Amino acid sequence: MHWFLWLLATPPALVMFLRLISFALPARQAQLASFYAFSITGFALLIACAFYGMFASIALRLVGYGGLSQWTVGRAFKWTMWLATGITFRVSGSMKATSGGNGEDALKERPAVFVGNHQTELDVLMLGCMFPQYCSVTAKSSLKWAPFLGWFMALSKTVFIDRANRTTARAAFDTAASTMTTTRQSVFIFPEGTRSYASSPTLLPFKKGAFHLAVQAQVPIVPVVCANYNHVLDVKGKRVRPGVIEVTALPPIPTKGLKTEDVDALVQRTRDAMMEELIRLSHVSGAGNGEPLPRASGADSERKELRKRA
Repeated sequence: MHWFLWLLATPPALVMFLRLISFALPARQAQLASFYAFSITGFALLIACAFYGMFASIALRLVGYGGLSQWTVGRAFKWTMWLATGITFRVSGSMKATSGGNGEDALKERPAVFVGNHQTELDVLMLGCMFPQYCSVTAKSSLKWAPFLGWFMALSKTVFIDRANRTTARAAFDTAASTMTTTRQSVFIFPEGTRSYASSPTLLPFKKGAFHLAVQAQVPIVPVVCANYNHVLDVKGKRVRPGVIEVTALPPIPTKGLKTEDVDALVQRTRDAMMEELIRLSHVSGAGNGEPLPRASGADSERKELRKRA
């Protein structure tokens, strides 16, 4: 029992110590102390919310609402992080009106494959702030065995992917497509596949798994674009400060009638739309880092320029 109490008390005590000594340290050392205090806080809250999530997932499954597990835990992480660190994400719809509806409506699309840009580990908080109901994430299969976090993910309909095994990865996507059509459960995927740690609006090349899944299930792609937030969290420079980061939900991109041979065009269409919005959104939120705003026309020449910047 004593070891458990020590385990609970250690992270808050360490964070408090780092916060206190930061006031007496030179600027760079104080910055590092604040960064490590933030990192410990974020990790401790993530584990705490995952621990809560294990029990919440079991309870929600028992009453027939298992699909709400990740949404429920995401909201818990959102509010605890906001109170503890002063960092949060503000979600809005796209400024562009289309026949497919506005961006705020896009988060209500069900089922759908949601795709987003992946900058740092802080994107877990972004998910907590924007995650729609009846939606699950995908994750590498090794996470399934991680204490608390992996156990929660396994209980909450996470789609685990073994990236080193093409056969099992394809089987996991086949199962996900079937689940999406039968239970109307959506999926969120980071198509870049890894974190970019970008200091300016940038997208890595997209992997095609999310788009094959959307075509296979015949459900729309909903792009979710987060402004570059290097001004709030700079992992490489070990700098962090409180702030509100803007996120846009773009209108759904339909896949009805599309086939495997259409996936490449679907990937390019989605990436172009996300790159254009990423530059606009980062510029508006003060993190554009000198990038000019893209034209709203969406002309081919503009799309080529966006691809060059990416």
